[in-house]
Amino acid sequence: MNLWQQNYDPAGNIWLSSLIASLPILFFFFALIKLKLKGYVAASWTVAIALAVALLFYKMPVANALASVVYGFFYGLWPIAWIIIAAVFVYKISVKTGQFDIIRSSILSITPDQRLQMLIVGFCFGAFLEGAAGFGAPVAITAALLVGLGFKPLYAAGLCLIVNTAPVAFGAMGIPILVAGQVTGIDSFEIGQMVGRQLPFMTIIVLFWIMAIMDGWRGIKETWPAVVVAGGSFAIAQYLSSNFIGPELPDIIFAGITALPDAVPQTLATSSRIPLR
Repeated sequence: MNLWQQNYDPAGNIWLSSLIASLPILFFFFALIKLKLKGYVAASWTVAIALAVALLFYKMPVANALASVVYGFFYGLWPIAWIIIAAVFVYKISVKTGQFDIIRSSILSITPDQRLQMLIVGFCFGAFLEGAAGFGAPVAITAALLVGLGFKPLYAAGLCLIVNTAPVAFGAMGIPILVAGQVTGIDSFEIGQMVGRQLPFMTIIVLFWIMAIMDGWRGIKETWPAVVVAGGSFAIAQYLSSNFIGPELPDIIFAGITALPDAVPQTLATSSRIPLR
């Protein structure tokens, strides 16, 4: 197989080249949202379009293009699909054995306030699942748990998707950072360090945003101690672990550090009113 050097601007215009390069992604969303195609059908067409763009626009050698497709297929099976299957399997076991109900009752015993339940389940537990599994499984599992706590399904899914933006960069044992290092040739540890210096600030913003969505300014005023503890501990743990340990463990370390101390300010911040929407 010949060594091929990619031209990042084959059209002579960086904006046009970027637009053509994004065609597979744009089609994938269009196929899912507008055409209502099933996921595997939309993905198959997306692969075909990506292959055509690589061959016709970027002039990628056929052997290299086909090898990239095969590599992407097996990389999707391992570790991505393997991690998702394991996470869903454990979730199904917990539901079947009744352990999921124990988790639900344990959370209710801490606080009946849905805003604080969102912090415990959607953020703290979701960050742990994101670090261990990733690839959408944390949102599905935490949303299901929140529905069991009384949240409306679509509302719970939307909140979990928003709050998952904080830990997602280090998801699945740091795979996004590791892949970024492989693709760019930059040391993944250095990439993780830079991400770990930027995301902590976004975490605080996201958590206050979630409280504002759920209950407006009153929600922010009543839950700020819990938000400060959850967001602050996440920021510190993420910064230290990403800068001195590596990109694999920030989310998991954060979840272990935050779970216990977060219960204290949540108890202090809980009001008798339980917001439901």
